[in-house]
Amino acid sequence: MLSKQPCQLILALDLETKEAALAMLDRIGPSLPWVKIGLQLFTAYGPDFVREVADRGYKIFLDLKLHDIPNTVAKAVQSIATLPVELLTLHGCGGSEMLEWANRARNDHAPNLNLLAVTVLTSMDQAQLHAINVETSTERQVIHLADLSLKAGIQGLVCSSLELQPLRARFGPGPIIVTPGIRPKGSATDEQKRIMTPADAAKCGSSYIVVGRPILKAPNPAEAVQAIQAELNPSA
Repeated sequence: MLSKQPCQLILALDLETKEAALAMLDRIGPSLPWVKIGLQLFTAYGPDFVREVADRGYKIFLDLKLHDIPNTVAKAVQSIATLPVELLTLHGCGGSEMLEWANRARNDHAPNLNLLAVTVLTSMDQAQLHAINVETSTERQVIHLADLSLKAGIQGLVCSSLELQPLRARFGPGPIIVTPGIRPKGSATDEQKRIMTPADAAKCGSSYIVVGRPILKAPNPAEAVQAIQAELNPSA
């Protein structure tokens, strides 16, 4: 049985400059609760930008995909604990020890922070996995990394929506599952290989969907947000 919590929309704020990002938030307004800040803007503007977006009333998903030796990742989590961040990514393929150290740092310094283990990037397909000597299927690799991550205490996962059903079947409604690679009908797929519509992702058990370009490139981003939210929760 899947979680009864409604699936929520997160805007991937993947823009070139701080000014462009804040202008986009001005255009969208307060109807969108969640914003994802990724490597591009975090590298350019750092923690102060995270605080500035949070001060506007948004919940922050910080998508840094941490992957390093256990001590370094744990120290990074400790540093991020000082920021108004509610979701943070790290790579599941960093291994059990790295994940366990990260979770201990989270428990010690930011118990309200949810760590999300990235399984297989949505830009990757079977051929690309084989190119890095991963011979198993995409689905098996996702389930393997999910199992390893959850056993290490991590609170949630990031995966393609195509893996939602097998993950929910195996792990139930408990873990947070965030799905990027979401494309409303008629949208360009860009470089994403494994995609799904918002409504289908919600039906399959996604906790949060991440949408970027279909909103950012829309003539009216606020209307695009509202359309996706209506698709996620048609009875609302």
